Amino acid sequence: MTRVLAPVAGRVVGLAGVPDPVLAEAMVGPGTAVDPIRAPGRAAAPVTGTLLKLHPHAYVVLDAEGHAVLVHLGVDTVRLGGTGFEPLVPEGAHIEAGRPVVGWNPAAVEAAGRSPVCVVVALDAHPDALSRVAESGEVEQGAELFTWT
Repeated sequence: MTRVLAPVAGRVVGLAGVPDPVLAEAMVGPGTAVDPIRAPGRAAAPVTGTLLKLHPHAYVVLDAEGHAVLVHLGVDTVRLGGTGFEPLVPEGAHIEAGRPVVGWNPAAVEAAGRSPVCVVVALDAHPDALSRVAESGEVEQGAELFTWT
């Protein structure tokens, strides 16, 4: 079982609260989302593993059980061309859950006309493989968002 942790602090809104139909309807995979605190910060690794893919606005961490977890910082933030995001770890690195991966400013993302909602998705997972999925309430960075079996 993999515990998937919140990469950012904020208010859990669930996938239904994501202003993007592909993500909101779990077409990429099941998971949840966090509307982050509007302050500069660092998004963290949701699981321990290998930083499989890294873009300024998104990253995937692959754990020892073969679970790939996508963290997408904001919605449609690829259009920002990396502006406002600072990768902190090289792609391919082994990282511990909770380690900062990308520096970013959710308020600046919002000011640029994009939603800063942070999506956390279990890639290629069956919805039944997730349990205790957070759908609402406040969450601290590093708190459990869901488990994946």
